[in-house]
Amino acid sequence: MAELRSVDPRTLRANPNNPRATPVPPAMDEQMLASVKAVGIIHPPYVTPKDDGLAIVAGRRRVKAAIAADLPAIDVLVCDADEAADAMRSVAENLIRASMTSVDTWRAIERLESQGWNEPAIAGALALPVRTIRRLKLLAHLHPAMLDVMALGSMPNEEQLRTIAMASREEQAQVWKKHKPKKGQSDVAWYEVARALAKRRMPASAAKFDDDLAKAYGVEWEDDLFAPPGEDSRYTTNVEGFFGAQHEWLQNNLPERGSLVPVDEYGSCQLPKKAERVYGKPGRGDVIGHYIDARTGEVETVAYHLPAPTKAGKPADGSKTRNGGTADDNGETSTAKTRADVTQKGVAMIGDLRTDALHQALADTPIEDDTLFGLLILAFGCDNVTVDSGSDLCGEDRKAISRAITEGGLLTADRDLLRQAARKMLIGVLSCRENRSDSGPFARIAGEAIGASFLLPNMATEEFLSCLSRGALETVAKAEGVNIAPRAKDTRARMVTRFKDGTFVYPAALLRVTQEELEEAAKARHAGAGRVNSLTDDDDNGGDLDDEETSANPEIGGEDDEREAA
Repeated sequence: MAELRSVDPRTLRANPNNPRATPVPPAMDEQMLASVKAVGIIHPPYVTPKDDGLAIVAGRRRVKAAIAADLPAIDVLVCDADEAADAMRSVAENLIRASMTSVDTWRAIERLESQGWNEPAIAGALALPVRTIRRLKLLAHLHPAMLDVMALGSMPNEEQLRTIAMASREEQAQVWKKHKPKKGQSDVAWYEVARALAKRRMPASAAKFDDDLAKAYGVEWEDDLFAPPGEDSRYTTNVEGFFGAQHEWLQNNLPERGSLVPVDEYGSCQLPKKAERVYGKPGRGDVIGHYIDARTGEVETVAYHLPAPTKAGKPADGSKTRNGGTADDNGETSTAKTRADVTQKGVAMIGDLRTDALHQALADTPIEDDTLFGLLILAFGCDNVTVDSGSDLCGEDRKAISRAITEGGLLTADRDLLRQAARKMLIGVLSCRENRSDSGPFARIAGEAIGASFLLPNMATEEFLSCLSRGALETVAKAEGVNIAPRAKDTRARMVTRFKDGTFVYPAALLRVTQEELEEAAKARHAGAGRVNSLTDDDDNGGDLDDEETSANPEIGGEDDEREAA
């Protein structure tokens, strides 16, 4: 027989045979306490009588939370003692549970709000950040078919979710037709869905101009209702007006001795002829140019070096065209060999772009704790550990991060501090660069898990497209609906024009690792061949060129001559 009885929780004895020997994370106890304070104990703890009082069979954490909440009495269910049955009840109480999906949680939150609960009250009762409640409420703006797939466990990250939610239901439905999973599958490339729905918006945070210039150019700011709190969430869709105002501000505020670098018709900064860009710290003789980034709208600077004059008829670097050939009037020559799809420079560019997108996602994108600590495990299993860092994080910096979370010789329980330390450590370890810091496939798997591919910049630039072979260039052009021209340089120009106000990402540059790459890497490991380059079979000279291109640099295909031809 069971009896419902009201007792002082402080009089209850702990179960000496409690199957949960490992304490739960402190945050879960805090969540239990918040729930007990807000709504009380929903399910009475299960107890049995002993010689010296009542002993807890199931519900120790609820009793602990009731004591912490200073409740004078709680209801408990008193049943006759049965050692075998009580042991099973205790295990079942802790084991047979299932968490709610994000979609179900959002629907429950919607019902709570309809019954008078507000966001702070819900967050307090469930011990969840208000930001998490608001993030879940983005689901209310999604196409129902997307919600059905998300309910099965396939969820986009917050940035992708925000982008999708900003689009109308009609736009979502159209994009979903193309990207929805096949029957019987649930995996969705959410970054592709988000990219298809993204609209060009210029953020107010990038604007240097004041309200007077904004008014003169017809720039009106709108608020992004889904932006994180504490940030300037304003934006404008008047892209032309934004750049006009930004250009006028730059011209009026050029620093003393500053140089205004022009941009070409595709929005890329255009250095003087023969100028060499300086990627490191500028030297005394280097020139600092100022321009506006066509992708972000930010005012940027670029350092470059003008080479000393050389004798007529000889290139500044003393190099020759490959294979001893001579360029024709268009700066191009013919070769009989087949060029790899991507040159070594192109592979290096892909590695740098991947790494920058990965680091941006690690620094800014909200990451669930389980994912974050899973990324840490991946990071320290990567190829580049001991750590050849892809960022400027050195060994002393890593020690400083560790010291910050172990003050007094104990690991901190401050979850915000732990999250910040984890992000910094991940940035210092994970890298996709084509040098000794390359982490291998684990870094790309980690980047795919947090949507770093979605942060890759527009690769429809002359600099990158010139790294593609004619075959690879024509393949991507055809896939994007761009007409193929007789000359590769014209096809590149059409691609650049096509994506002048959009974003093109070379498919092989995405961070996700294909099954073919995994199999190739496995074969190389078994053969003792070392690290596998899965994107190109270029030789040490960066591969051969197609029938339109030549090179003054043994690693770069056709850039100097193409520039002359232009």
